[in-house]
Amino acid sequence: MALNHTGTVELETNRLKLRRFVPEDAEMMFANWAGDPVVTEYLSWDPHASPDATKSLLDIWCAQYENPDYYNWAIEYEGEIVGNISVVQIRNRNERATIGYCLAHHHWGKGIMPEAFSAVIDYLFGTVGFHAIEAEHDSHNPRSGRVMVKCGMTRDGVRREAWHHRDGTWHNLEVYSILRSEWRQSWLKRCKA
Repeated sequence: MALNHTGTVELETNRLKLRRFVPEDAEMMFANWAGDPVVTEYLSWDPHASPDATKSLLDIWCAQYENPDYYNWAIEYEGEIVGNISVVQIRNRNERATIGYCLAHHHWGKGIMPEAFSAVIDYLFGTVGFHAIEAEHDSHNPRSGRVMVKCGMTRDGVRREAWHHRDGTWHNLEVYSILRSEWRQSWLKRCKA
C-alpha cells in the first residue's frame, strides 16, 4: 500500500490544538522549551542561546510545510504553545515513521504529550497509512518511555550506546513501536466505548 502523504494538518483533541508553526511562535517556543536545558537534557540538540536562534529554526521549519511528507506540529494548550511533536524519519518503502517530541517542563505530568502523541498516531495510521510508528528515548529518561507506553507502544529493545550525549558519554536508546494492526484494535475499542 502506498502512503498517502498529506502533510502537517491541524489536529484537535479534548484539550489541545496541534498546528503548524509560524515564525511568530519563536519567543514562546524559546521561553517554554527551546532555551531550557532541563527540556533538552536528553535531546539531540543543545538549548537555543536566544530567541533569534529559535526564529532561524522556525524559518526553516515553516518553509518545509510545502512538502507533503513533512509532519511537524506545535502543541497548543490553553492558548500557549508548550511543545512540539514531529516525524523525524520516514522509511517509505517499509511504511515506517519515527516520532520525536518535547514539552515545556512546567507542563510535565499533565498528560499533554500522551494526548498529542495519540492524536498524531491516529492521523499517521488512519490518514497517511503507515504500517508502523516508532519512537526512542535515552535510557536515562524513563518519563519519555512512559509516554510511549500510554500511547499503546511496545518496547522492542535497546540500542546499546547508540547515542553520544553532549556530556561526552555514550547512552543506550530504548526503542518502542506500534503496528497499524495494534492501533486498529485499540481504535475499534475506543469507538465502541
